[in-house]
Amino acid sequence: MYKSIILPILFKFDPEKVHHFTFSFLKNFGFLSQLIFPKPIENKRLEREVFGLKFKNPVGLAAGFDKNAVLYNELSKLGFGFIEIGTLTPKAQPGNDKKRLFRLVEDSGIINRMGFNNDGVDAAVERLKKNKNVLIGGNIGKNKVTPNENAVDDYKICYEKLFPYVDYFVVNVSSPNTPNLRELQDKEPLTQLLGTLQKLNSEKTSPKPILLKIAPDLSDDQLLDIIDIVKETKIAGVIATNTTLSRENLVSENQKETGGLSGKPLTKRSTEVIRFLSEKSGKAFPIIGVGGIHSAKDAMEKLDAGACLIQLYTGFIYEGPNLIHEINAELLKRSERIEIHRKKEV
Repeated sequence: MYKSIILPILFKFDPEKVHHFTFSFLKNFGFLSQLIFPKPIENKRLEREVFGLKFKNPVGLAAGFDKNAVLYNELSKLGFGFIEIGTLTPKAQPGNDKKRLFRLVEDSGIINRMGFNNDGVDAAVERLKKNKNVLIGGNIGKNKVTPNENAVDDYKICYEKLFPYVDYFVVNVSSPNTPNLRELQDKEPLTQLLGTLQKLNSEKTSPKPILLKIAPDLSDDQLLDIIDIVKETKIAGVIATNTTLSRENLVSENQKETGGLSGKPLTKRSTEVIRFLSEKSGKAFPIIGVGGIHSAKDAMEKLDAGACLIQLYTGFIYEGPNLIHEINAELLKRSERIEIHRKKEV
């Protein structure tokens, strides 16, 4: 029903307006989703314990969808095992000029140049106080007007304000839509940033996992630097990957739009990055895999490459909530096959 009826109607309208319409619908009529979509799968075999947190299933919603922590309770009811909010900045900012969100339907992709548009961390905190037991990740960044030499202060502000209300943190230095932000991925500034946050974290009674979200456009040498930085700063793990600047093999009309590309064109590269990090590090840290997951098969490939958890965004838009159900159903089948095989061996 979603792909045959709902999606074609939604795709007739501006994508950013559709996003706001969908939020309004789920906020006010979310109960109807129980009539349209399969009931979320709940099973002990889907549970995962990663960086000290228990996830009810390994399928999460990536940052960027619920930037302002408006809909995390409703989205969780669709079957997600965890919700990542943000990217949040210390002060509210409007983001880049519209139009800034583009569908690439023929490529099953999206290009966005949103630019960390958000209501600011304080507004998100107020909404997170209403959390009904949803596992939340807090994705944090810097304001556009903050120069890179002062960026650490912005991340510290977001960290401190969100600390009581999120279960883990994600340091976003990989968005292509904030000027010069990706320069913070260089070894020296990134080590300083993560080291500073880790020092703050270590001073807490119960420190929380800090993860780094990286771009898919990093070279092998840069990825090796990431491994070194993770080991040196002792952060909890990596999210691989953010959107890409690559435009290879696209056919859609909007392919030349400026911004980060997500969706199916990213599937292969994000999996390559996950596998590289996992193998070269000797599986030294957990990886959350994200980028181009549009099917249960895509999800299994990410997990087989070394991811412990996965996140959806563009695939969720194109495939709908059924995708969450399909991935978890396939994970249960895989678990049952492994159990049967184990019993035969015994």
